[in-house]
Amino acid sequence: MDETRGRITKDGIRIYEDADFAGMRAAGRAAAEILDLVSPLMQVGVTTGEIDAFIRDEVERRGLISATIGYRGYQHASCISVNHVVCHGIPGNKIPGRSSDALVAGDIVNIDVTVVVDGWFGDSSRMYAVLPLKPFAQRLVTVTHEALMRGIAAVKPGNTFGDIGHAIQTHVEGARVSVVRDFCGHGLGRVFHAPPNVLHYGRAGTGAVLEEGMFFTIEPMVNLGRPETKTLSDDWTAITRDKSLSAQFEHSVGVTATGCEIFTLSPAGKFHPTW
Repeated sequence: MDETRGRITKDGIRIYEDADFAGMRAAGRAAAEILDLVSPLMQVGVTTGEIDAFIRDEVERRGLISATIGYRGYQHASCISVNHVVCHGIPGNKIPGRSSDALVAGDIVNIDVTVVVDGWFGDSSRMYAVLPLKPFAQRLVTVTHEALMRGIAAVKPGNTFGDIGHAIQTHVEGARVSVVRDFCGHGLGRVFHAPPNVLHYGRAGTGAVLEEGMFFTIEPMVNLGRPETKTLSDDWTAITRDKSLSAQFEHSVGVTATGCEIFTLSPAGKFHPTW
């Protein structure tokens, strides 16, 4: 793959060319289409291993590449994070605090998928629900989605990455929940992870300046309780330290001349679990 396309800013961020947006659209749409197909699996008794097997089969059926299989030794086509798992939940492993990986009523579930299409990386995650949800869980999911969209609304040339983090943090904390600081979004394009680190908190007007042609993810993780996390002994699964619920939404975006383009919009309009 050509990892030298475009120029590099003084902050180490690659600026892609206009023609590269087409590649990111295709990759983002593929990831979003696969996530759309997962919705019917959100049923009591379905296991996270079964969900991952479905995603793996769908990636293979489409002739795509899973970016996560083999990444730093990871062997699954998705990360599946249930309830107080913040991110990087391993499909098929027991859900922390349970004796199995089967879903139960009231679970909130984040599923994160990254696929490679003609060398371009499409990365997205969204929340799902095993209905019915408790009101506090529904509120957490909604606040997290709103925070993502407020961060995206701050993406335009001349703004800064601090503006994105500030928009997310002020909305989250205004709702009296907390934004995770231990994980962040990232640049992508012809590579899975690249500069910049996209923080989901910060001060307006600080950080690198946004320029047309930047590609990156915004993926706030929001906890119902405190923001601290810890990683379990498998070296992947991150949970909330206080065992409070956590939610996350992620889009891949590109900075345009007037704002931004979201590459991972749900073609079926299913990005939020109650839609």
